[in-house]
Amino acid sequence: MADTSARTLRLLSLLQGRRYWPGSELAERLQVSARTLRRDVDRLRELGYPIQAQRGVDGGYQLAAGTALPPLVVDDEEAVALAVGLQVAAQGAVDGTAEASTRALAKVIQVMPARLRRRVEALGAATVPATWGSSAAPAAVDPVVLTTVALACRDAERLRFGYTAAAGPRTGRHVEPHRLVLLGRRWYLVGYDLTRQDWRSFRLDRLSEPRGTGARFRPRELPAADAAAFVQAGIGAVTAVYQVEALVDAPAGTVRERYGRWATVEEAAPGAAGQPRSRIRMTADQLDWPMLLLGGVGAEFEVIAPPELLDLVRDWGRRFTQAGHCGRGG
Repeated sequence: MADTSARTLRLLSLLQGRRYWPGSELAERLQVSARTLRRDVDRLRELGYPIQAQRGVDGGYQLAAGTALPPLVVDDEEAVALAVGLQVAAQGAVDGTAEASTRALAKVIQVMPARLRRRVEALGAATVPATWGSSAAPAAVDPVVLTTVALACRDAERLRFGYTAAAGPRTGRHVEPHRLVLLGRRWYLVGYDLTRQDWRSFRLDRLSEPRGTGARFRPRELPAADAAAFVQAGIGAVTAVYQVEALVDAPAGTVRERYGRWATVEEAAPGAAGQPRSRIRMTADQLDWPMLLLGGVGAEFEVIAPPELLDLVRDWGRRFTQAGHCGRGG
């Protein structure tokens, strides 16, 4: 009976992982006959899983959408990745999903086995979210790296890992991890570098093969208000950071709905004709992204700061005007 139950769960996992399975291939993967496969499919149907069958020589099976959401089968790494994604959403990374993501995260953690729950809860305890309108591109982070580092932060355990800086070879690091920071769309580790005898921040997408050493340490005092402030200060020290401000001839609610994730949007005094206006503020390390944002609002706007953005608007305006003339001539 145990073998039958395990095989049925394996069948469900395969069906959830691919849109359509030929019957012969599915039976081969499960190492069963076509008749046994049909019986296992019938068991899943009895449990509420809407499995569609296509008959014939080339027939097969697929899991269709149902009227209710039956239980999902995920492996360990998928479960951790799911919880990590829900935690990011619960911190407001996606507008309008924070409350639902928090509820879903609580349900996922509740049914997790202890070994996985420990990894996910460590991530929550060790993470400091930061709000910053960065134009940085998203960087993929291995969930295993993320949770391994989070556990070391929570347990005050020294870490060793490989790290590749923006310019330079890969080096080995020995660090007392302090906190993880989710800044914009990137993850950072703040820690005390034992080799360099100083505090450092490390981008997790550049960090590889983290492993705990088993050595505990007494946490040091961070030379900043918190870990998020430390990361922001470090990025600002090596990158030209622009404080962008502009007035837009559109209601703040409309602008906030579209761009509130990347910028702070407030009501502003009405324009000369009484039209509603809004004030946009954001921080960016490049000005192309604010230009695209302002151009995509679909309304007149006025750049308040910085002067470099106003110069860029003039340059883009000149080129777009020239392109318009060329279009009429061609």
